[in-house]
Amino acid sequence: MLFYSILNLSTIQVNGIHVEHATHEEVVHLLRNAGDEVTITVEYLREAPSFLKLPIGSPGPSSSHSSRASSPLFDSGLHLNGHCSHTALSSPSSPTADEPKYEKRWLDTLCIPLSMARISRCKASTGSLRSSGFEVLALDGARSGVLQFPTTQDCVDWLHAISAHISCLTLQSMKMANKCCSPGNQVVHMGWVNERLQGTNSPQTFGSKFLALKGSSVYIFCSPPVSTVDWVRAESIYNLCEVLFKAHKLWVMDGYWLPANLCLRLQDLDLENQRPYCFSLLAGQGRSHVFTVELGTELAVWEKAFQKATFLEVQRTGSKTYMCSWQGEVLCFTVDFALGFTCFDTKTKNVLWRFKFSQLKGSSDDGNTRVKLLFQNPDTKQIETKELEFQDLPAVLHCVHAFMASKVASLDPAFPDSLCLARRHMHSS
Repeated sequence: MLFYSILNLSTIQVNGIHVEHATHEEVVHLLRNAGDEVTITVEYLREAPSFLKLPIGSPGPSSSHSSRASSPLFDSGLHLNGHCSHTALSSPSSPTADEPKYEKRWLDTLCIPLSMARISRCKASTGSLRSSGFEVLALDGARSGVLQFPTTQDCVDWLHAISAHISCLTLQSMKMANKCCSPGNQVVHMGWVNERLQGTNSPQTFGSKFLALKGSSVYIFCSPPVSTVDWVRAESIYNLCEVLFKAHKLWVMDGYWLPANLCLRLQDLDLENQRPYCFSLLAGQGRSHVFTVELGTELAVWEKAFQKATFLEVQRTGSKTYMCSWQGEVLCFTVDFALGFTCFDTKTKNVLWRFKFSQLKGSSDDGNTRVKLLFQNPDTKQIETKELEFQDLPAVLHCVHAFMASKVASLDPAFPDSLCLARRHMHSS
């Protein structure tokens, strides 16, 4: 007989043919050849057949957290990361002293450590994002598998909850690491991001990276640093003063950065692969990285963390000097937090000109090595043009931006908040 053990039903007839004494294979064959319409007559069993029951203590499947097995009729659920011990007697009828007892309990089949874990909504085959599902991947290699939710809102709620726990554990790890670091080499923020892969035709256009802001540098890792030695094994290390952070509302496809409200009117664009929470890092020598995160709150945290780390580094450093050339002479160009801009001769150390940050009225560059700085003379009120040539112009321009932003922030505490694109977008939403 064919039994539906969960519902305690047995099949009596298939299209009017009695199958009470038929074998399982015969019933399956009859169902497969029954045609487009099938009429099945079933009978409710008040008590499940004995071979479907599993008494307490009898041989059978067992959990690693308990030596007692429970009836498969009453086990339910998947407990991913807990050790639930809630049990309750759930026998269909009140057992007598001679009858076996059954219990109902959760099965702890998988435990995912959330310390340094990451969340991914990316589909491995296509690189697109799941709208109502994600996967949790632990540092030790354990995976939850794809967790699919009934609605997108349920997915977002769980995504926020798990992400919050991961953030709390990451903060604890940062505090432990900072106990062994000097005040000028503290970890400001770190966490998982998705980096857009460059120079590949693979559908998998993003890869997981671990980003960290520590001391004077920003680090990009393949996996989180768990020891002091790991910090020197980063894939890329950039000086914070020479990196420009840019937050983007929405990345749609190759070469297109669009605000979220604008995309609502673009019906002809394929938005399946859109990654709404993106930011980019522009470094020296024309190098750049594009990163995405899963939540808008994460983007806002990264934006604020980069500002904080950069401002701290500018105040610690005080000034940075770069070699340059002007009118055929080799000079030094200094950006100083207190004095502003200074250009002096490398041999004699004589100062050729000096201007405050407030006297810089504009600039232009050729996108390669040359830049023109427009300063207002404090005496004549006339605009003076200073043309300089640098070996790594982007690094110098990013440094100027970092020092000027830090200077304004020191005078106006509300200035950093006005720069936060992600936070403004979240508040407006």
